Amino acid sequence: MKAITILQPWASLVACGAKHIETRSWATKYRGPLAIHAGKQWPDIVKEQNRQLPESIHKALCWKGGFSKFADLPLGSVIAVADLVDCIKVSGRVSLKIIGERTEYAALENGMKIEGHEFDFGDFTYGRYAWMLANVRQIDPVPAKGKQRLWEWEGPNDLN
Repeated sequence: MKAITILQPWASLVACGAKHIETRSWATKYRGPLAIHAGKQWPDIVKEQNRQLPESIHKALCWKGGFSKFADLPLGSVIAVADLVDCIKVSGRVSLKIIGERTEYAALENGMKIEGHEFDFGDFTYGRYAWMLANVRQIDPVPAKGKQRLWEWEGPNDLN
């Protein structure tokens, strides 16, 4: 099965169903089952924030995944399986200020508008790609060594 390594906490956001779009700097023509691997390293944002979860991520993980701190998140393991159903280029970002409130969203080439937590949980810079995930199934963590880009995972056969 194809797999992709995603750093924490974003991998767990996918696994618990709070994040359905993974953003990447590169496109893929692959469509089908995709194992979600939580990388073994902490990203810089975690180190900078002394391992405290940003409020929006904390709320999403606590509500959906039962996690309260970074130390609870699995590392170096496949934690979910999803279906990669599309890969769409980001065509722009819009920032509006209406009656004192600021709203930001991303526009995709197919006309889709990405806003709210989905927007907050990705890097929707112009020219990047939105990998659309569906049918996410969280699994018990299976230790695995991740790789860059798409890679083959020889996990249990009953996960498709």
